[in-house]
Formats: sequence, structure tokens, C-alpha cells
Amino acid sequence: MRSGNFKTGLCRFSAAVKIIISAVIIMPAAGESLYGQTDVIRYEFRVKLNDSTDIIQGNSTATILFKERTGSVDFFLRTSDRTGKGMNVAGVLSDGFETKWSHTGDILTVLMPVEKNAGDSVHITISYSGVPADGLIISKNKYGRRTFFSDHWPDRAPYYLPVCDNLADKAKVDFIIIAPYHYRVVANGILTEESNIDNFNRLTHWREDVPLPVKVMAFGAAPFAATLSGFAGNIPVWAWVFQENREAGFSDYKPAVKVMNFYDSLIGPYPYEKLANVQSKTIFGGLENASCIFYSENSVTGQGRAERLIAHEIAHQWFGNSVTEREWSHIWLSEGFATYLTTVYMEMNYGREMLETGMRQSRTTVLRYAEKNKKPVIDSTITDLMDLLNANSYQKGAWVLHMLRRETGESNFWKGLRLYYEKFRNSTALSSDFRQIMEQVSGKDLQRFFYQWLEVPGQPELKISTEKDIKGNMSYVIVEQMQDYLFDFPFDITVKTEKGTETLTTRINGKKTRFNVKGTVSEVIPDPGTWLLFKSYAN
Repeated sequence: MRSGNFKTGLCRFSAAVKIIISAVIIMPAAGESLYGQTDVIRYEFRVKLNDSTDIIQGNSTATILFKERTGSVDFFLRTSDRTGKGMNVAGVLSDGFETKWSHTGDILTVLMPVEKNAGDSVHITISYSGVPADGLIISKNKYGRRTFFSDHWPDRAPYYLPVCDNLADKAKVDFIIIAPYHYRVVANGILTEESNIDNFNRLTHWREDVPLPVKVMAFGAAPFAATLSGFAGNIPVWAWVFQENREAGFSDYKPAVKVMNFYDSLIGPYPYEKLANVQSKTIFGGLENASCIFYSENSVTGQGRAERLIAHEIAHQWFGNSVTEREWSHIWLSEGFATYLTTVYMEMNYGREMLETGMRQSRTTVLRYAEKNKKPVIDSTITDLMDLLNANSYQKGAWVLHMLRRETGESNFWKGLRLYYEKFRNSTALSSDFRQIMEQVSGKDLQRFFYQWLEVPGQPELKISTEKDIKGNMSYVIVEQMQDYLFDFPFDITVKTEKGTETLTTRINGKKTRFNVKGTVSEVIPDPGTWLLFKSYAN
């Protein structure tokens, strides 16, 4: 998700965009405090678009299962503000009958006619209209043509959709979009209907029967050109691009078929019915909407530059969309995984040097970030969810996986990743769930590994020096940990002496560690295989 226009893997925003996005965090946090009593089974979002104004008309139905006795259900839905943007609720039905409701402070509270018991269900239908302040981007593309694109990540859907926006509450979804004829509509799931409903408008219905987090539910409406890029197994892979970019876009998005096949064989079966790669107006470089990835409109160049971006966003279909972090602070389970799997894709297709180059670049990014941000990967102090888009979530998360690959061994690592996906497919997980799977397949106790790399800020800072034994023909390479917390890790050095070159390996877990070397050391190369996240201080 959100690969951004990045060299570092991070999003880059204009100041105006940052201000707009920050506003959504004013809304109450979407968590168990509001939604522990209910489980949304399915959303049906019926949205009517038009070309004369930015006002949308919505009619949304949520099918809800109650987990405990309660008399009301809360939805997030942004109210109208002083600019006139926001949603105005016209009425609410409970199982087809009018019911009482209140809409204050961006919380829509729907009262049940009678209290519901655990195991009961209800269909709540909400009719509303208004101009979205965010969440649905209504604008013109670079060719001056009007477009509509969902842009929900992380919690911006409530600007125009009434949702119980909780990461742990996945739901199936239907998008039923009514739009003027010149628009084509793409969304999650499979296309079930296209019908002309009057002389001006067409109804398009996409249905997703795999439960999704709200952050990756989406539709797009634009003057699209679309083509079938190919099949990954029996999964159709499509390209949807602006008509003016037809040839260039179809070509640039073609690698998606190859990427899909790679991940399918590496991790396990693709979790959805199709994949659409969509040129869009997302504010991000890429947004991994489930089965319907949105890429920035400038991702199409006709020069085949989008392969890494495509690999990153497609990796999210497995990790982030299907296996979703249960809490936002564990977002490395999404972004770190997608970042590392992108690098692995480049390694497997273009050689080991691509992996090592990518990891060295990521290491540099992490070290620069750590100089100013003394925070762990799992950071529960963040309140603005956009701040999660940082080097800890992306590049350090990728490094955790890379080091775990060495710690557990090549075969066990990939076996564990496949088992983790299999066990938590279409569900949610925490870092401890992933750790337990990796312990199961490797037979190792990984508690310290996960603690030091995910919960301790920073990384090893190593001072490397040499000494000569004047009484004999020996030298010593001394590695000293300079940071406060002492990490535990395997460490390689390549040393050059008059006798030749050799690579030595030991496990470091104390303040100082000494390597014994025969001869006089002329050069020390730390971590020659690029397996450790660390900062080096030369003596």
C-alpha cells in the first residue's frame, strides 16, 4: 500500500494534502471501544454520481451480527462542516422499518426498535447525500477529464460512507454505482451487472464475497480503457487506464501477470477473484485496494518503470489485505512485508545483487530515520495514522524479515511465511501470531529476536577495531556494541591478511566480541553478505 513516489518507499505529500488528511484523525478512533458489540457481515454501498455538481447520493445497507446484547449501533459518517462539505442523513431503516437515529460529532447512532441479543442480526439502511470533503476524490485527471476515485486509507472512508471502521471487523462489500454513460466503473470483486437505467445513466454492480478491511474497499469511475493483461493461474488480471494512456498503460501494467504468478507460487493462492490494476487520482503512489489496485496517474509512462511499484502493491493482496494487521501499530506486518517481498521479487528475477543493493539502500534509509526518531517499529504512541508511513514500518520492517530469513534458515523462513498466510488468510493477526508460526516451523525461541527488532528503538551500533599480538603471528578484530541495549545477532566479517582472505562468523550478544585472525589484518569488511541492520563506526 502506498508505495508513494518513493525512492525510500515512503509517501510524499504536498502540504495541502497533509492538512486535509490530518483532519480525519479528529474523528473518534475506530476500535473495539465502539465496535466490540457488533460484527459487520456485509456492506452494500449504492452511490449516485453526476457531472453537474459534486453532490453524491448514497443509500448504504450494513448487515450486522450482534456479539452481545445492545440497543444501538454506531457508524462513522462525516457531518457537514462550515464549508458545506460533508454528509446529511435523510433517514434510517432497521430491517425495512424507520427507526430513530442521531448524527452528531461525526458519529451516526442508530437505535434499535428493541434491544438485540448476541446472535441476532439486522439490516440497517442509511439514506444520505452531500459533498465529500475527502475519501472520495472528485477531480479532473491530467487530461482534464472528470473522475471519481475512492481513497480510504487509512480511515478516510467515513467522509462519504457510513462504516464501522475497525481493522479487526472485516466485511464483504457491494458497490452499486450509478453514473453517466461516459464513465466506466471498476471496484472490488467481480462484475455482476451493468444496466442502462435511463437515457443518461448506467448502473454498475461489483460484488466482493471475501471479507475486507474498509481501508481497501474502493471503486473508481472514469473514462477508462480496459484490457485483459492475462491470467495468473485461473485469475484474470486486468489493466484499467485513462483512454489517452491506452497503449502506454496497457504496456506498463503488463508485468502484473508475472508478479502475480511469482507470489502465488512463493506464498500461496491469490485470495481474490480478479486483479485490476487501475490508473487513478489517488494521493498515494499506489494504494493496494483489494483486487482493485489504484496507482497514481503518473505511474504510466510507457517506459516500463512501474514494475517495483506493481510488485509492492500486489504483495499487499496477501499481506495487508488478506492477512491484515489487527492493530495499526503492527502495520509493519503489511508495509514491511510488501517492501521485502518486492525486493525478493527483484532478487529472484534479476539476481542476488538486486537483493543486496536493495537492502543496503533500505539500511541507509533506516539509519537516517533513526537519527531523528528514537522509536520502535511497533509504536503504540502514534495518533495520526499517516505518521505510520515511515522507515520503521517499511524499510526496517523489511529488514526484520530479512534477518529472520537468516535466523530461521531459508527453507523454514518460506515455510513459515506460507503457513502464516494459510492460517490467517482473510483474517487479522498481530506480530506475536507471526512469531509463534515462525517458532513452530524453525523450532527456535524467537522472543528475543522479535523483541529487540520490533520493540527496542534503534539498531546495533558497532565500533570495529583491530589489534596485533606482538608476541605471536595473530591479530584480533574487536567488535564493540556502542548503544545501550545489547542486541543478539550472528555477524560476519571478511578479513584480508598477507595470508589471504577469509570470512569469519560468530554470534554477538555482549558488549565486546573478539575475532582471532592469523596474520596481520590489512582490511576488515563487516557484513559482506548484507544480512544485518547496523550502524558501523570505524576505529
